Amino acid sequence: MTKWFDTNYHFIVPELGPSTKFSYASHKAVSEYKEAKVLGIDTAPVLIGPVSYLLLSKPAKGVEKSFSLLSLLGSILPIYKEVVIELKAAGASWIQFDEPTLVKDLDAHELAAFASAYAELELALSGLNVLIETYFADIPAESYKTLTSLSGVTAYGFDLIRGAKTLDLIRSSFPSGKYLFAGVVDGRNIWADDLAASLSTLQSLEAVAGKDKLVVSTSCSLMHTAVDLVNEAKLDDEIKSWLAFAAQKVVEVNALAKALAGQKDEAYFAANVAALASRKSSPRVTNEEVQKVVAALKGSDHRRATNVSARLDAQQKKLNLAVLPTTTIGSFPQTMELRRVRREYKAKKISEEEYVSAIKEEISKVVKIQEELDIDVLVHGEPERNDMVEYFGEQLSGFAFTDNGWVQSYGSRCVKPPIIYGDVGRPNPMTVFWSKMAQSMTSRPMKGMLTGPATILNWSFVRNDQPRFETCYQIALAIKKEVEDLEAAGIQVIQIDEAALREGLPLRKSEHAFYLDWAVHSFRITNCGVQDTTQIHTHMCYSNFNDIIHSIIDMDADVITIENSRSDEKLLSVFHEGVKYGAGIGPGVYDIHSPRIPTTEEIADRINKMLAVLDTNILWVNPDCGLKTRKYTEVKPALTNMVSATKLIRTQLASAK
Repeated sequence: MTKWFDTNYHFIVPELGPSTKFSYASHKAVSEYKEAKVLGIDTAPVLIGPVSYLLLSKPAKGVEKSFSLLSLLGSILPIYKEVVIELKAAGASWIQFDEPTLVKDLDAHELAAFASAYAELELALSGLNVLIETYFADIPAESYKTLTSLSGVTAYGFDLIRGAKTLDLIRSSFPSGKYLFAGVVDGRNIWADDLAASLSTLQSLEAVAGKDKLVVSTSCSLMHTAVDLVNEAKLDDEIKSWLAFAAQKVVEVNALAKALAGQKDEAYFAANVAALASRKSSPRVTNEEVQKVVAALKGSDHRRATNVSARLDAQQKKLNLAVLPTTTIGSFPQTMELRRVRREYKAKKISEEEYVSAIKEEISKVVKIQEELDIDVLVHGEPERNDMVEYFGEQLSGFAFTDNGWVQSYGSRCVKPPIIYGDVGRPNPMTVFWSKMAQSMTSRPMKGMLTGPATILNWSFVRNDQPRFETCYQIALAIKKEVEDLEAAGIQVIQIDEAALREGLPLRKSEHAFYLDWAVHSFRITNCGVQDTTQIHTHMCYSNFNDIIHSIIDMDADVITIENSRSDEKLLSVFHEGVKYGAGIGPGVYDIHSPRIPTTEEIADRINKMLAVLDTNILWVNPDCGLKTRKYTEVKPALTNMVSATKLIRTQLASAK
């Protein structure tokens, strides 16, 4: 699985090779079209386009990395023809092909594949209206030229929220007689549309495409936003008036289409103007103190005073850790009992005293398990936390929460992103009470556990009335206060997770440097004020890091634990290529997303592979990720084997010396 572009949705990456044989296996597109038709609804079936399908795949294990995925185009197109013919026979009049890779940086060979693919499909597509949909970014000029000259295509869809520059391309040349699907309503956020602004954009596009060829649309699929505001009983009316979930966005699209056709709902548009004005002037949105502190950030790059090797020496003197220190990433299994306790406390069915007692008991259990396993740097297991972003958002100002704002992440797993509606502040300490309690239970170092600013930002619905980096800096300052309070409370190791740092990377290379600059700067802000002896960890997962390794180094963390085993140890290839990394690093030694328990031998083998490219004095041993989705019957033996493998390697290293 990997992230779908820069969203929090995951897809399973097809693994292909020269011997891959394609066949028409699932008839889902046709059966669902027929199912809707029986109910009297004529839909436009949506398929991932053939070129994007191949470009989003990867060479299978054992296949040369240089294998051209596009060489399979001739093998896959006959399957597309079969699907199209079957949809046609079922009565479909429109078919939508999603070709989102058109917004990425493509070379001439890749662009040529689009032209040859749709020329090959032209005959099968005849008699149908064919829409090619793009989204998530501006479409480059060359890609726009390729797209708008494809054979057999009757309509083009564009994201005009994240791709505002595409408007210039459309206005300068749009093929006559073709449909323009104008994505003016944001499909990725939860804010009410500025209907007057969208209507103005649409009216200007009417002159380009023609009145009968302009279609009002969302910027992308609505799967990336929450479902329906009607399900939100607890959100207050003011904030609710600023929002539009998927169901409300459909109403917005229809209202804009009617207004364009001369049937403007004046009352609906007036209510929208009032809601936008209320949001702009609300004192809940602006915190002048926060604004002032953020403005003062501009002059500094917020680095710790000494370099990482000097800090690691100071930390080792204080922590006195064994060679190849062992740790875990943060969370321990979230049992049914634990969830019940949190649920009952939230519903006020148990007292605060009972809640604290239950959580304390769980922390004590987790500490004892780690001590028995002989893990070097402990965690408290996070039993008090529902979610690594929501838990912090609930304690920061400027955040709102939904009861049912679920968004699909993968399969049946959904996430409920917080809403950042105003300036972010930290009224009170958030984790100090629990971290201090956990540290009092052991003489070993206990990690304070925080979520980093870029991850909180990227896993939330973010306000759209100021640049994202401003909001990220605000979150960074709030986390900075928490880091300094943890240090003052005697916590010597503090982990600031940046699981989603890479996820926010823009789709176009030309925009990478700016994003990485402010995202990495935000991380450094969180911990620039701590002493050399306080060890700052970060954790990253779910991503391909090789292309941002220099930014990771620039974060200047003392130790980074990073997902590695699940991606076939791709991360290590960076170090094989000669990248020098002087801070502590713990590439995950086993995949926690699988219930499988790794053997001592295979973990030892992984550690040895790491030692081939990393110095002994910087290597840490840890799982890939947090353990909250696993059972104790899986966690205990896996960690036992991890510690045994580490001790085995330590013995070998000592005897080699």
